[in-house]
Order: sequence, then C-alpha cells, then structure tokens
Amino acid sequence: MLTPKTILITGSNRGIGLEIARQCGRKIFHVIISGRDKAGLEKAQKELAKENINADILMLDVSNLDSINKAAKEFRKTNKHLDVLVNNAGIGQRGDTSLLHNSEGILTKTLLTNSYGPLRVTKAFMPYITSPGRVIMISSGGGSMTDETGGWWPAYCVSKTLLNSITRQLAYELEQKNISVNAVCPGWVRTDMGGAGATRSVPKGAETPVWLADEAPQNLTGKFFRDKKEIPW
Repeated sequence: MLTPKTILITGSNRGIGLEIARQCGRKIFHVIISGRDKAGLEKAQKELAKENINADILMLDVSNLDSINKAAKEFRKTNKHLDVLVNNAGIGQRGDTSLLHNSEGILTKTLLTNSYGPLRVTKAFMPYITSPGRVIMISSGGGSMTDETGGWWPAYCVSKTLLNSITRQLAYELEQKNISVNAVCPGWVRTDMGGAGATRSVPKGAETPVWLADEAPQNLTGKFFRDKKEIPW
C-alpha cells in the first residue's frame, strides 16, 4: 500500500484551494486545508468528508506573520512532514484601478498577502518539507512580463510579478535540496474573486496545481505553467 503524501494548501476553504484539496484527496494525499475563516474551513471539511476525504484544519492568515509562525508551531506538534505546499491564498481589491491613483494601502495590502505571504509561509514551513518536495505558487498571467499590460487590477498584477520572481529565486535556492518550486496561472476561473463571467471552471483551474503536486517531473522546477504547459515569465 502506498504511503499517503501530505499536502498543505493555503486559502483552501473555497474556490481553487478547496478544489485542489478535493482532487488531491481523491489521490494518495493526506490533505490539510488552511485559512483564517474557521467556520468556512469547518464547512469545507464537512464537504470533503461527504466524498470520503478526511482533511485536517490549520488556522493560518498569510497576511499576518504572527499567524504564520503560530501555524508552523501547531504543525510541528503533529510530528508530520510536508510533501507539498501550495501557496494559494491571495486577494484582489475593489478600487484597484490605477497605480498612480490607488491609495497606497491597496498596493501594500496586496503585496503583503500575495507576495510576502507565500514567501513567509514557505520559510516558516521549510523545516517540515521533505526531499524530494514541492512548493507551488498560485500566480497569474497578469504577473507575466510578456503578457499585455493594462485593463485590470494593477496592484494585483504587480504582486503576482513579484511572486513569480520569488518563485524563481526559491527554485534556485532549493534545487540542491531536491525541492521543486513552480508558479501556476490557473486562468480566469469562476470563483468569488474571478466572478461568474469567468471563462474557466474551478476544476479546470485546479488541474495544473494538482498535476504539479502529484505527477509532474521534479526537474521542472523554476518554471511557470498554465494547462500543464510552460509559459513565459
């Protein structure tokens, strides 16, 4: 019998994060869902249980360093290791229309959550990530330096550009430890953030992160993916 791999997914009480938990739970994974909404996590846990997926809950606010460190300490008490860390939690804010005219707080909060958050979570949980292991960043085509610029959420796009750079630097630092680090563009997905008019389903958005978590070759580290295919940074 195969030993289950352990996966921690941030921001996983709904949307793409929850769907990653669902798809990995159907495979040989022990799933840990995390977020800052306890009621939402408990609801997600019950939803997964109906599909015979047993998920643990870890309270974690990626925008709060104290919360990240507390979550890492709680995880240490379980005496478990992590095979996969998925940095999924992120925000897009109303009023994010112009870097010149936005209040500075919009950019600060967006960077804190979408860029600093994944880096801080990765640093805090690094002692528990196995070799070989995987770190997956849920990014966006909006962060690509090769895609067309403009038209939506500039602070969000800047935060994902920084996240992509963080991904590349971490991939370089962790390659010798056989820990792969990749970024994923899930596309425009019908979530609370993406809206009902988005072109992609939630299962489709989760498809590539799940592939990276389970099947993708370890030597693909340091690359950016959409639909299981490498895309330009």
